[in-house]
Amino acid sequence: MNAPAELAKVIASQPDASLGYKDFSLGSFGFRRDEYFAHITWKTRDGRPMSHTLDVGNYLRALMRDVAWGFFYGWVNFDDVVGTVNHYQSVDMYAGSYNGTMKEAGIDMLENFPTAQIRATFEAMLDDWTNETFDPFSAPQETGTPYGRKNGNNTAKITRARELAKRCVGLKGDLNLRSDESGAKVNRAFADVPQEQPELHPEPGFENDVHAFNLFGFLSRSQVTWNPSFTSVVKHSYMCPTTEEHILPIIHGNDRVEWFFQMTDEIHWDCGDKNTGKPMARVIMKAGDMSAMPAYCRHQGFSPKRSMLLVWENGSPTLVYEIQKGESPEIPVQF
Repeated sequence: MNAPAELAKVIASQPDASLGYKDFSLGSFGFRRDEYFAHITWKTRDGRPMSHTLDVGNYLRALMRDVAWGFFYGWVNFDDVVGTVNHYQSVDMYAGSYNGTMKEAGIDMLENFPTAQIRATFEAMLDDWTNETFDPFSAPQETGTPYGRKNGNNTAKITRARELAKRCVGLKGDLNLRSDESGAKVNRAFADVPQEQPELHPEPGFENDVHAFNLFGFLSRSQVTWNPSFTSVVKHSYMCPTTEEHILPIIHGNDRVEWFFQMTDEIHWDCGDKNTGKPMARVIMKAGDMSAMPAYCRHQGFSPKRSMLLVWENGSPTLVYEIQKGESPEIPVQF
């Protein structure tokens, strides 16, 4: 095993003389961008050169989530061809491996990397390819264009720290409430959301045990989209609410059951088979609806206007292996 410093080395070219962007390499994969597109290249097992092209704005939005989420639970499909799978000590980078047609044709490629290695490459690529006018965490109406030649960077926006409570938002020594003073102003879509906090009257000695906060007010001040925060944590039970607008930039493939509670407005979900991408269901969730995504599916959401979604995650580090062994179910409930 290479030392951590070796794993963190990034293989990149000099900036292109015309466009200003670097090319990147990771194992068998190559990454290049131009003014409009990201291009991923690889060789098949019999040596044939292959390539895949994505809109660079879509690619950067997906890359942003993969980096910010630490490769998340299971599959992060950038589209129906390329993506990553998190094994929690290492990460697969693949092209076509979970696309039924490409897999059958034998033109797919999957390669496993230590997490530190792929993370360093993805972080460097995200920083180099994101211009100062573009924030890949923002809704399209709230940011500039990702297109064109190299024009500065937006390092501050792409290195935002995820907001993760240890017990609950607002507790002493835990994640603070959002406020104007902290730079978290109320989003344009939530101007009518009340900001008052509940009154608390705990018995003496229980001031750090009895707690409540205004979750809708907290979410109304979210500066990003499709980026779950931890607002309460009980052992491995994580409440991860988020605000959603436009399209979930990735197609998430589950390695465990994931619960959704639609708190405001609506989200339309396209669901498919995790391994092949074959369509399985179309789910339209409106305020008050609850659903669960089983561990055998992939899903992508479409939010016509900014909405609030509560995601419940079972963060047990052993759950994925229990499901693989058949010791835990792939479905949320049996009747």
